[in-house]
Amino acid sequence: MLSQEVLRTDVAGMPLEWVDYRVAAILYHTEQVAYSCGSPLYRVRGGYNARTGLRSVIEVSSIIATRGEMHVAERNSAGYVPPLNNRTLFKRDANLCMYCGIVFRTSELTRDHIRPISHGGHDTWTNVVTACKRCNNHKGGRTPEQAGMQLIAVPFMPTYAEYIYLKGRRVLADQMEYLLSHFPRTSPLHARLRGDLARAAALH
Repeated sequence: MLSQEVLRTDVAGMPLEWVDYRVAAILYHTEQVAYSCGSPLYRVRGGYNARTGLRSVIEVSSIIATRGEMHVAERNSAGYVPPLNNRTLFKRDANLCMYCGIVFRTSELTRDHIRPISHGGHDTWTNVVTACKRCNNHKGGRTPEQAGMQLIAVPFMPTYAEYIYLKGRRVLADQMEYLLSHFPRTSPLHARLRGDLARAAALH
């Protein structure tokens, strides 16, 4: 349970990053947490007060809003480009091969350039998709059209809030709901997360 990350936001509620319970406890202790929401995650016990003999306890919630963040606007602007890496790319595509439509383990997936680098393509969110090794080998250095293959979804570049979701190792239902409220209305992730939330609700 101690591996569960806390979602940190600014005072306006814009998502910033994931932090572990130790960082969250420090933020509480140094009074940088303006408010918290979501479900209680941890009770972190500290030292004993010499005067009262009572031990300090910090209640850490799943979502905490902190003071002092000044660089949110640029990350939430239309021009923001999140870093591209395979872990977040595969999560964007739900571990689906975008050619054969089958779900694979991460170790069986590759990053495919729709328009190959050798044809002038770029290593950008809108030119890469998740592909299984078999499909990627079959496509080779060709475009999907040249290889007679069809994409099952259009690749998209995530916004900062979407990227925060993609970076999360294990996103709790309340954190998912919170992040979902910051996604663009047109986000392809809406349907998937709504489905995840519905399944989570059905289990309780």
